[in-house]
Amino acid sequence: MLFNSFEFLVFFPLVSIVYFVLAPKWRWLWVLGASCYFYMAFQPIYILILAGTITIDYFAGLFIAQSEGRRKKLYLIASIVANVGVLAFFKYFNFLNDNVRDLLAAGGTHWPVSHLDILLPIGLSFHTFQSLSYTIEVYRGRQTVERSFGIFALYVMFYPQLVAGPIERPQNLLRQFHTAIPFDHHRVRSGLVLMGWGFFKKVVIADRLAPFVNAVYDSPTGWPGISLIVATIFFAFQIYCDFSGYSDIALGSAQVMGFKLMKNFDAPYLSSSVGDFWRRWHISLSTWFRDYVYIPMGGSQSPRLQRYFNLLVTFLLSGLWHGASWTYVIWGGLNGLYLVIEQALGWAPSSHKDRQAAPWGVGRRFVGWAITFSAISLSWIFFRARTLSDAVYIVRHLGDGLGSVLFHLTDFPYLRFYVMMRQSKVEFLLAVALIGFLLTTEAWNRRVSLREVLERRAAPIRWVAYYALLMAVVFLGAFNSVQQFIYFQF
Repeated sequence: MLFNSFEFLVFFPLVSIVYFVLAPKWRWLWVLGASCYFYMAFQPIYILILAGTITIDYFAGLFIAQSEGRRKKLYLIASIVANVGVLAFFKYFNFLNDNVRDLLAAGGTHWPVSHLDILLPIGLSFHTFQSLSYTIEVYRGRQTVERSFGIFALYVMFYPQLVAGPIERPQNLLRQFHTAIPFDHHRVRSGLVLMGWGFFKKVVIADRLAPFVNAVYDSPTGWPGISLIVATIFFAFQIYCDFSGYSDIALGSAQVMGFKLMKNFDAPYLSSSVGDFWRRWHISLSTWFRDYVYIPMGGSQSPRLQRYFNLLVTFLLSGLWHGASWTYVIWGGLNGLYLVIEQALGWAPSSHKDRQAAPWGVGRRFVGWAITFSAISLSWIFFRARTLSDAVYIVRHLGDGLGSVLFHLTDFPYLRFYVMMRQSKVEFLLAVALIGFLLTTEAWNRRVSLREVLERRAAPIRWVAYYALLMAVVFLGAFNSVQQFIYFQF
């Protein structure tokens, strides 16, 4: 079930209303049932895989909690192997198999294992990592074991963040399922506003940018450099508004019922360094890899060369997590390389205090922002391109014809030939205006929470703002074809 579907428009209010009508002791069961229905709306049979993962990790947690020493570690290893094994089979088997076949074929050897026609269960990477975080935290002694199988199942299957995060930690979410949460109209209203903003980012901005991006990236050959650049910049904002829009809807729908999920994005495109970008982008995944991969490898406490190696390995794994393709691996490797270069040059500020210091004045922050946005956008080419050859082609031809465009910079009919990408002038200008509006809003929101400011205003002002947001989604939303959230494929 997509958040931006008619089914969800019925599902969400029904689930939320019944949740508060029920006695507190039965609410978890209702949300668990609703979450099962939500997941089965995509591919019913794959709920059996999810049920198997939940069962394994539930008992692994119990056994870890009552064991010591080597036996305790063996139960953790069993949980990791089971989870990673399922993920590897469905997501990476064909990738590994095809690469082995190509490698052996280059040496004249036949590989008998054929390509498997299997469908990746939706959200598998997300709920696998969330379930793994539970057994790891129980093993580390930072989370008490959950003895209710139903509550643990709800922790893994909670519908707002089931298929695309945020990837929660048990310390935050599990305890909330044991708490009776009263109805609070202020909280509900605030959650609905956050959902509205998420829908705005998804259907008004991301889905409006999608046709421009698709026109170029679905067939990149023959386009001039300016079209490749514009499509790449548009994709940077498309994927951000698509994914952060989903996260806002997830956080808002959970907040309506009284649950607080972790913040997943924090205006990443206002960052002045790649390090700062990754502290603001997909925070739940970045911190997952930090806590369970980077730090166990030695983290930032390692000698310099070892630290650089740790960063590269972590980001290569992060790229592979996103997809079974060399384009994702290169995307992750590029971001790891950016961080290594920043640390080697001493460019990136290491703390909030450093970012406020004199060397990071307005001028240097702007330069840092320009370099960071350019570097991140360049890496997005590998993330979005259908094949590695497409990505290489786009990178090599970004500068094609730019001299002619600059010469005719004030001649809009000439520029239109390059950038319309089969869309109207109005659509292009609206897309640019929406990106400007987004950045302005997020810069303002970094200083003061706009939702909190709105909450303090008189009721007529608030309702005018609510109505304006609703009308913007209804009349500016790109509803020609329902666009699935990009991160659902991971």
